[in-house]
Amino acid sequence: MLLLVVVSLIWALSFGLIKRWLPGVDSAFVATARLGLALVVFLPFLRLKNVSVATASALVGIGAVQFGLMYLAYLASFPYLSAYEVALFTITTPIFVTLFADALDQRLRLRALLAALLAMLGTAFVVVRPGEVKIALAGLALVQLSNAAFAVGQVAYRRLRARQPDLNDRHVFALLYAGGFAVALAVFLSRGGDVVLHGPQFGTIIYLGLVASGLGFFLWNVGATRVEAGTLAVLNNAKIPLGIACSLLFFGEQANLPRLLASLAFMGLAVWVAERKPAGR
Repeated sequence: MLLLVVVSLIWALSFGLIKRWLPGVDSAFVATARLGLALVVFLPFLRLKNVSVATASALVGIGAVQFGLMYLAYLASFPYLSAYEVALFTITTPIFVTLFADALDQRLRLRALLAALLAMLGTAFVVVRPGEVKIALAGLALVQLSNAAFAVGQVAYRRLRARQPDLNDRHVFALLYAGGFAVALAVFLSRGGDVVLHGPQFGTIIYLGLVASGLGFFLWNVGATRVEAGTLAVLNNAKIPLGIACSLLFFGEQANLPRLLASLAFMGLAVWVAERKPAGR
């Protein structure tokens, strides 16, 4: 669980960086650059000697969905929604994680579903402001597609690693980035493949690619293999209240502190529900 918390903190810091330094930059380029840098970092670790073609293809496919499709849908929603609304609509990710995991396992884990609902309610408590949200259906649909893609990738990777416990995460993770990079690059090139960056935008892209995407996604998927499905679902939303906290501490923004603390308390309760074992075990 510690890995998931660390990554949540990394991603929480990314919100402020993107908001400050990358407005107006082509979203497909941002996705391509982030995944391309992540791929470069992990290519030297790639080892395919004991990896079957079927497994390699599955890993590329997981990356294409979890990273490529997720980024493209997420970033494409911004023309339809404000940044606040995009953040709000990502809170359904824990539900997607729980439902996909239950569907593949052909069982219903009520405790995990309850934990996911608590995580969603806790996040809504800090970000929802009555009367400020005007739903644009196209934007809402794109964010939900992004949520579903990220959830499917996590669950699929978790299941693949459970079936192949001898697989080394570090040796195969470049395949996931390759799948995501290929999808993002295809979309970027279809738009003309032209972009201009200035000053701190270079540093921001490098940080997002090497740390938030490269290190972050790797640690997240490794962490996902070490926790219960309910805990994984809950921690998908930890980055939102943590992102608000980072905005307060590092970017001089304002937020309702009591609501933020209440949201973090909801998150703690959701993790406790997800981790608590039934009596007698």
